[in-house]
Amino acid sequence: MSKVVLITGASSGIGASIAHYLSDKGYLVYGTSRTPKAALDGKVKMIPLDVTEAASITQAVETVLTEESRIDYVINNAGMGITGPLEETPDHETRRVFETNYFGVLEVIKAVLPTMRAQRSGMIINVTSIAGYMGLPYRGIYSATKGALGITTEAYRMELKEFNVKMTTVAPGDFATNIAAGRYHAPILDNSPYKENYGNTLKLMDEHVDAGMDTEIMAKVVHRIMQTKNPKVHYRVGFFMQKFSIALKRMLPDTWYEKLLLNHYKL
Repeated sequence: MSKVVLITGASSGIGASIAHYLSDKGYLVYGTSRTPKAALDGKVKMIPLDVTEAASITQAVETVLTEESRIDYVINNAGMGITGPLEETPDHETRRVFETNYFGVLEVIKAVLPTMRAQRSGMIINVTSIAGYMGLPYRGIYSATKGALGITTEAYRMELKEFNVKMTTVAPGDFATNIAAGRYHAPILDNSPYKENYGNTLKLMDEHVDAGMDTEIMAKVVHRIMQTKNPKVHYRVGFFMQKFSIALKRMLPDTWYEKLLLNHYKL
């Protein structure tokens, strides 16, 4: 019997790659987006789900359970980017990103856990980011949402242990997706004291995404995690220096690491 997978944010980018890959491997995949148009390649069933709307989450989970009677894997991939000087980022945009990247994920988890507890099985994979391991200039809000999700996952794992429900995170670095186009960018203001540094950093971030890794690499890692009996707490996927930067943060004094970031972003 095919295992049932629910993937949020599956209409493009990393989510679509994971959905295609798992479908080809024989999984029964339900992908979601706020406004799904059609099945992906005629294989992945696309259903509507807006992670910022509780009723939408409930309806999507009920749709899968009505059709399949179980959910074996949930991949929380839906998310949005945000850039800008912290001082100049509108509060409502900060809250909107937290609603999508953090609170929305928690609501999806709450919606599927009763089923997974009843099954005495299930795995939830939360897609975070290597950016969530450090505070990055002009990406502080995004880093905060992904860092919060990583810490929450650590706590959830221990609370779910007795129910045989597994949870982990997978943190991508730079991948060639359309995330840059979908980010909220605080405008570069002519009278802003951050104008030059923010503008230069924004160009650098977009160049990193354009030169990013193939999204199928993420799909393969996610598939390997799904086949793991006891998944690790965290997984990281990216270029060597991106992953090594996390190790450096642990080893170096905070001010030394800060200097490395300042040099990297030419600040």
